[in-house]
Amino acid sequence: MDRKNLVLVGGGGHCKSVIEVAESAGYSIAGILDVPEEIGKKVLAYTVIGSDEDIQRYADSALFLVTVGHIKDPALRIRLHEKIRATGGQLATLIAPTAHVSKYARIGSGSVIMHQAMVNADAQIGQGCIINTFANIEHDVVIEDYCHVSTGAMVNGNCLVGACTFLGSQSVVVNGVSVEQGCVIGAGSLVRKNIRIKGIYSGNPAILKMKL
Repeated sequence: MDRKNLVLVGGGGHCKSVIEVAESAGYSIAGILDVPEEIGKKVLAYTVIGSDEDIQRYADSALFLVTVGHIKDPALRIRLHEKIRATGGQLATLIAPTAHVSKYARIGSGSVIMHQAMVNADAQIGQGCIINTFANIEHDVVIEDYCHVSTGAMVNGNCLVGACTFLGSQSVVVNGVSVEQGCVIGAGSLVRKNIRIKGIYSGNPAILKMKL
């Protein structure tokens, strides 16, 4: 297997951003898998070469990266990861060359660290995460599996962000705070206290708007 040969799974807007990161990181993109009706179409310079039913075909020749975004929840991303693993496929871990990831940080398989993101010392990023452009993950932070830390969001030192959580653009999580898994934190929100109830939060300070 060529470990620089990449198949992207999902052909939407997030895919376009990942293409640019993958190119700049030196990957060769073999093509994109999407829904059957998109086969043959182009996403930027790359062709949709099949659907997720074709994952097995590429499992021995390329790494995979799921390029479906995470807005409401990561259920589709999780399902696609499970399908890739079930075929014996391997997931890439993609780090933009303009990102700074400490040599003391740990990044899980299937995660992508986008341009200008910062992941500081002793931070742990789980599997299948999106650390988006200009996001800042400080020292000793744990971001559990399948989280999306959106553009410009900041997670300060010693925080725990539970699995499957979405942090909106320019949201801030204050030092030492824990966020329950599966939460949605609205753009620009300030999380000052531990969040223990799964739900949608927004505001400064962030308050519960809806239980999930």
